[in-house]
Amino acid sequence: MQHTTVLLHEAVEGLNLSPSDTVVDATFGSGGHAKLISQSLSEDGCYIGIDADATALDKSKLAGVSPQIHLINDNFSNITNILSSLDIEKVDAILADLGWRMEQFADGEKGFSFMHDGPLHMTFGDPNEYPFTAEDIINEWEEDVIANVIYGYAEERFARRIAKAIVEERKTDRITTTTKLVEVIKNALPKAALRSKTHPATKTFQALRIAVNDELTVLEKFIKEAFTALDEGGRLAIISFHSIEDRIVKHSFRELKDADMGQLVTKKPIAPAAEELKTNPRARSAKLRIIEKLENHEK
Repeated sequence: MQHTTVLLHEAVEGLNLSPSDTVVDATFGSGGHAKLISQSLSEDGCYIGIDADATALDKSKLAGVSPQIHLINDNFSNITNILSSLDIEKVDAILADLGWRMEQFADGEKGFSFMHDGPLHMTFGDPNEYPFTAEDIINEWEEDVIANVIYGYAEERFARRIAKAIVEERKTDRITTTTKLVEVIKNALPKAALRSKTHPATKTFQALRIAVNDELTVLEKFIKEAFTALDEGGRLAIISFHSIEDRIVKHSFRELKDADMGQLVTKKPIAPAAEELKTNPRARSAKLRIIEKLENHEK
């Protein structure tokens, strides 16, 4: 399964780059944005790629580009510390693509995919280094808490039915694999829901992934630190893929605008064009928002 970069040209063009800029690609991923950003920079420029998944950081994807390259295995919410470790005070542009690589979903061992059998981890790295995994949530948390996670992080309308089915199943046998969880979810849903074009486990898996990786808190922290790291006139662009993420980005950008700290480059989010959707239907939920840091706002 090969990943296709979403809103490739729209995102990079929206950064309004100059050849000598210092740019942070906060989610290196499959390297699609990385390649185009780096090609826009000269040898006087600097590209910084960050990814929490060490397997994503393949420098060969940037072969032949001119700027100085830094690839960092860390969570993008730590952007302040990352830049400090590189002795960089301010940057000219930052891009974050909140989508997940298709390769991660193809790897059953990480537990992200409802299409492949694997352990219920849903962690980037060693599950033992996380406070809890998806397996812990499913087998140890209270029914109402599970329901709140599934509804709150994915807006799954059948969250309570799914949570009840999970709790009933775990009384008999611990739920430890993705395929077993999918089976429980399918059995909990009404027949009409099973006929949807979207896989019945999509929202539940999304919610568990967000909870395990604390993605919403991480996103809020990232936006604050990223905007602070921008030089005056610099731009922050974020591509989100579900409504909860987009609301956080929208409200955060609006607060910065209302505080006279930034101006919205995109008053409405940029969505993929019809031509892109023909070749990559998974891009249909993508939304790109861009904000520019106002000059002299701190003076």
